[in-house]
Amino acid sequence: MAGKIVADTLEHSTAGSIATNYVVNGSLKAWVGAETDASQQQSLNFSSSSDNGTGSYTHTLTNAASQELEDSGLQVSAGGGTRFARYAGSATTASVVDLRIHNTSGGAVDGTHNINFAGDLA
Repeated sequence: MAGKIVADTLEHSTAGSIATNYVVNGSLKAWVGAETDASQQQSLNFSSSSDNGTGSYTHTLTNAASQELEDSGLQVSAGGGTRFARYAGSATTASVVDLRIHNTSGGAVDGTHNINFAGDLA
C-alpha cells in the first residue's frame, strides 16, 4: 500500500530540525548560480545577490549557517578557464558570502559564478 506523508519540518531528538524542502532539494544547505551582474539564475537558501563593482559580489543566505561560512563547507567557483573565485574571509559571515573573481594575472574581472554550502544551518 502506498502512502503519503506531508510535513513542513523534520525534527531529530537531539540534532534539531530542518525544513523538508532542504531534504527534497538535496544535501546542500544553500547554492546559487549567478550571472556577471549577480542576477540569480538558480538558487536554494539565498535571498539576495549584489554586484559591488568589477569582480566583487555579495550573496546573502535566507537561513544563516551555524558558524562562519568560511569554516563550514563553503565552496566557490567562477565560469571561464581564466577566472578564479575566492571569498573574502574578513567580510564573509554566517549569512553573507563576499565573493571576488580574478583573472590569471590577479586582476578583478566580472564573471558567472557558483556558490555551494554544505555545512549546518543555525
